Amino acid sequence: MAYTNVNKSTDHFSVVKWTGTSSSPVNVTGFDHNPDMIWNKYANGAGDHQLYDAVRTATKMIIPNSTAAESTNANGVTAFISDGFTAGSDINVNGGISIAHGWKANGTGSSNTDGDITSTVSVNTTAGISIIKFTGNGSTQQSFGHGLNGTPKLWIIKNLDTSTNNWQVYFNGTDRLKLDTAEPTSTNSTYLMSANATTITTPSNGDSAWGNGNGNDYIVYAFEEITGFSRFGTYATNNNQTDGPFTYLGFKPALIMAKNMSASGYNWVMWNNKLNPENRPQFFHHHPNTNDTWVDNTNNIDMLSNGFKLKDYTTETNGGGDTILYIAFAEAPLVGSNNVPCTAR
Repeated sequence: MAYTNVNKSTDHFSVVKWTGTSSSPVNVTGFDHNPDMIWNKYANGAGDHQLYDAVRTATKMIIPNSTAAESTNANGVTAFISDGFTAGSDINVNGGISIAHGWKANGTGSSNTDGDITSTVSVNTTAGISIIKFTGNGSTQQSFGHGLNGTPKLWIIKNLDTSTNNWQVYFNGTDRLKLDTAEPTSTNSTYLMSANATTITTPSNGDSAWGNGNGNDYIVYAFEEITGFSRFGTYATNNNQTDGPFTYLGFKPALIMAKNMSASGYNWVMWNNKLNPENRPQFFHHHPNTNDTWVDNTNNIDMLSNGFKLKDYTTETNGGGDTILYIAFAEAPLVGSNNVPCTAR
């Protein structure tokens, strides 16, 4: 069993389903913590994914489904507050359902000098969550500190200053994907970043604008795998609709993201525990690399007390013969250090 010191996952991460009102701004609460990173998506209509964090400060928006540079959205997430955030008119759609994912770091952050480049780091070492901002110096293979207690297994990086550079997703220091596209894993090793217990290092040819451009600002979201709270890995597909692959997590998931690493043209998929809270296969999901509305007829998945199981055979998540990256955060550990077991819904 998976014993963990994170007995209450919502102290560090939560998914909140909220309905817009006719008045703006409005406070969105119910996270059980003060979130420092918000990923919000209008669920039952088309609209960009919007991501905000306390290091860059409220109103500073980046869009996971776009290469767009950081912009100021005075009507987006306008403030980080106790137990949630304040939503302006751009995301407060009257009567519309939205999904907000919130991670707890450590406020606006502090200076970290562990690497070649001084970074600003907001870190929650208990839950393995780090928000990092740094300014590039134009040199190759430059390191910057992440503040975690161990080596991050997954990190996401975006150049804040240009509209031509993709979001980069690094897994295990061996694989690179793009969050805003449907491309498979890159096989060019010179574009890989690496990490150790204190720093992350830019690629060997990373002096271009996307990797370590001189004077460019970057944001990095880095995650250390924490038993019973977060898990990042891969599973093999089997193209079986009734008996798809089961992946053990050691917790009941609140959020799962998946990406086909083997083949091109297949979207990222994002499930959560709020759009479909009943104890049955989850069919509502979003594509993080597009601005489309929720999808409810493919990629069915069972979110269980100890992991997840595919209940469909679409090529995005279970086409057969492919490798799928998964990113998962907990609703509750299977068994915490308090010996209290979680149950299925």
